[in-house]
Amino acid sequence: MPRRKPSRSNSAQRGTTRRESPSPREERRAQRDAQTQASGAAPRNRPNRPSAAAARGLLLYGAHAVRAALGNPQRRCHRLLLTEEAERREGRSLEPLLRARPGGLPVERMTREALDGLLPGAVHQGMALDAAPLDPPLLQDFLAELPPGPALLLLLDQVTDPHNVGAILRSAAVFGASAVLAPERHAATESGTLAKAASGALEEVPYLREVNLARSLDQVKAAGFWVLGFAGEAPQSLGSYDPPERIALCLGAEGAGLRRLTRERCDLLLSLPAAGSFRDLNVSNAAAVALFALSHKRLEGNQ
Repeated sequence: MPRRKPSRSNSAQRGTTRRESPSPREERRAQRDAQTQASGAAPRNRPNRPSAAAARGLLLYGAHAVRAALGNPQRRCHRLLLTEEAERREGRSLEPLLRARPGGLPVERMTREALDGLLPGAVHQGMALDAAPLDPPLLQDFLAELPPGPALLLLLDQVTDPHNVGAILRSAAVFGASAVLAPERHAATESGTLAKAASGALEEVPYLREVNLARSLDQVKAAGFWVLGFAGEAPQSLGSYDPPERIALCLGAEGAGLRRLTRERCDLLLSLPAAGSFRDLNVSNAAAVALFALSHKRLEGNQ
């Protein structure tokens, strides 16, 4: 299975410049913010006083995340922040990426102390990228442009830890998943922490966000996907399952697991093979194991 789907419509692409007309997602967000402002409340999920560093977008940090973002033509970038040490170490690999940016990209030299101040506690490796968030397609557009044949989706039910979501995106890129889908609320948002954990995979695998996960599962099933939910108590193991061509894997938050409405929309609940009674895997580890098992079964089926 290819790592990325070659066919993407204009409505599903994330441009390097601002569009002349807003996307359906942008229109929906603008309407929501207008209603919120009319009520006199502060917009949801937005700080009242953003810092100067975050005002233009978000700060991606770490060598892999920054290089991948610079190499993604759909990522709008504002400025690159580098320490002298990082410039000596990474300068040669960054030069072609910066030259490929239309109009170039400002590079701001900073001391490590100054960068630490912008990213307290982060392992930034002396480099950060001030960039705009990605503009993923709506699920209906993504499914409409997905080529026929084998495909694999990951759906996350209230997985809020950005480290876990980043690690899942990384596994999704390795094992050829077409996208990762999460609800707009009670899920990890795009952030420097998530991008660092994804180690570049955020630029490779679309991270889709939808308002209603249960409704999204209905859309996925209508597109020909067989929906598998993972639950530790499920009697059937993934090891004994013969997967169809198009699969959507549902994984729930640690502890809570899949919610009732999500479970009800799954075509089948499976557990991961375990040698003993202990089955408590981190959700990102569970995703990696499941993706590996399914990719292995696909290879066996094609031989």
